[in-house]
Amino acid sequence: MRLALAEAEKGRGRTHPNPAVGAVVVRGGRVISRGHHEKAGLPHAEVNALREAGRDARGADVYVTLEPCNHQGRTPPCTEALIAARVRRVFFGSTDPNPLVDGHGARRLRRAGVEVHGRILRRQCDASNEPWFKFITTGLPWVVLKAAITLDGKLATRTGDSKWISSEPSRRLVHRWRNELDAILVGAGTVRADNPRLTVRGIRGGRNPLRVVLGAIPAGALLTRQPGETVAESGPLRPVLRRLARRGITTVLVEGGAMVHGAFLRAKLWDELRLFVAPKIFGADAISWAGFMGRPLDLQLRAVERVGSDALLWIRPAGATAGRGRGASRRRGR
Repeated sequence: MRLALAEAEKGRGRTHPNPAVGAVVVRGGRVISRGHHEKAGLPHAEVNALREAGRDARGADVYVTLEPCNHQGRTPPCTEALIAARVRRVFFGSTDPNPLVDGHGARRLRRAGVEVHGRILRRQCDASNEPWFKFITTGLPWVVLKAAITLDGKLATRTGDSKWISSEPSRRLVHRWRNELDAILVGAGTVRADNPRLTVRGIRGGRNPLRVVLGAIPAGALLTRQPGETVAESGPLRPVLRRLARRGITTVLVEGGAMVHGAFLRAKLWDELRLFVAPKIFGADAISWAGFMGRPLDLQLRAVERVGSDALLWIRPAGATAGRGRGASRRRGR
């Protein structure tokens, strides 16, 4: 199953609104094929792995990170491909919360005589698709706040200059995140102050996510002349997120500015905070990142790592647990 998880990572950032799924076919204790879901509308991980295995899939075991689907969506049911290949056993990690799948895939396989074992490395498999679980169960995208601050909590000098607080390795990492997530969101104030492009650079085969600006987009803004789509949004944050979800956006990277971050934090509409802390001090007159929070917040520090000369803090809301989102779902997903 760990090999299947590694295979799933190959599709990270490419499969929305579907989950990233990996599969491995094993026969006689030897891995004979692997596959992952590459893009929505293309074959799922199990089908890709079975195609690579060919006739050798007969009597083999299949490990897949998510319960095989048993409904006709943009692609045929994976259960039927597994049955047609005459595999002996199927091991899956996460149960699928999609009401069209939830338990039905496993039951269909068992009725066809396939031995099925579920919840293998479930915690790891659930964590690999945590944003998708939230999207399916709540109808909201997974929201990642990204900020870079100084040791004294500032995000810009008193003149408003914020280029560059973080180190070059940190900025390269942000481009990786942009490449993996579905949308980037900033406030119109950030567009006026920094005139950013909000594109993915330095990554071979990278794709630009949807660019979302809260407020009116200034005339002549650089981001409107970049490859990919840019949209303006306004109004309360929850309806904004729901509209993005209806577009198939499962993950949003909120890059600022401080007022926008404060709004998401106050509304409790965030799931992760990725905070770069640079070894710099801007002084009392500089602009504070926390100036728009409104009230004290309890946070959960998950990890700290060094990126270049910066410290990267991985933070979750207090009380957050890794795994699945909660709530009723009407989404058909895959």
